[in-house]
Amino acid sequence: MNTSTRATGRATWVAVRATAVLTLVLGVGYTAVVTGFAQLAMPAQADGSMVHDADGTAVGSALIGQSFLDADGNPLPQYVQPRPSAAGDGYDGGASSGSNWGPENTDLVAAVEERRQQVADLNGVDPASVPPDALTASGSGLDPHISPEYARLQVERVAQARGVAPEEVRALVDAHTQGRSLGYLGEPTVNVLELNLALDGLEG
Repeated sequence: MNTSTRATGRATWVAVRATAVLTLVLGVGYTAVVTGFAQLAMPAQADGSMVHDADGTAVGSALIGQSFLDADGNPLPQYVQPRPSAAGDGYDGGASSGSNWGPENTDLVAAVEERRQQVADLNGVDPASVPPDALTASGSGLDPHISPEYARLQVERVAQARGVAPEEVRALVDAHTQGRSLGYLGEPTVNVLELNLALDGLEG
């Protein structure tokens, strides 16, 4: 065996050992440590920030939006509706995306106007009062939040569908309105799933 062949063999063996060690340390050890720490320090977040109903059944994640539609794809009037989603057929975690349409895209303009009229008709309000987040999807298509303005716009319809006073629904909207992060970052939001679970706790 010549010198060149021995050197190649040693280099190959070093590369194999380095790959094995790095796989164990970074692929297994590091992952196990981070996962273990997350489970100890913040188990709810590590498990996906799941939201549970009154019976303790997981009904979704606080981080991913979902639709509240009937079998025919129509909005359920007793629930606060989320913002539109361009992820698959709507809030598909496996197809997270926006429409990627520019603001002057004719399809986007038409979709916005159609949504404006649908939201206005559903809630019995002036189309001019429909807020922007009721008309446009988020960049991920999975945003679980809406603005307090959009939530309040739906109060009368939800209250009528549930046979409760609008003040009860409005109080729940206020209770589930989250302020700006650190007091100044972003805008106030309402988590739709958490609000709708609270609405299910109302008695007509």
